[in-house]
Amino acid sequence: QVQVVESGGGLVQAGGSLRLSCTTSRLRFGDHVMGWFRQAPGKEREGVSCITHSGRTTYYADSVKDRFTISRDNAKNTLYLQMNSLKPEDTAMYYCAAAAFYSVSCPARNFGYWGQGTQVTVSS
Repeated sequence: QVQVVESGGGLVQAGGSLRLSCTTSRLRFGDHVMGWFRQAPGKEREGVSCITHSGRTTYYADSVKDRFTISRDNAKNTLYLQMNSLKPEDTAMYYCAAAAFYSVSCPARNFGYWGQGTQVTVSS
């Protein structure tokens, strides 16, 4: 059974930084597009960022551009999300997910494997 596990969430003050990590098992990590999504209470799930198999192509939601950086290490089966200049509106549960193919803006419907999420809370 494929497992996707996020880590690195926590409580941080506005303007601070966090780095999320996501590891997978029983998944050919290098063969999958990987993405980060988030969902705040009472809001719809939002695609934050995704990255192609090789890492050459990335997508960022407008709300996180120039603040977040997605990267991957295929040798370690690990996906990262470096989050800088965090804002209270970034507070959400962050999910890692895997998809078999890439589409512009990385729609969630493409992603078949999901983690349980890691909570990010940004205080003002």
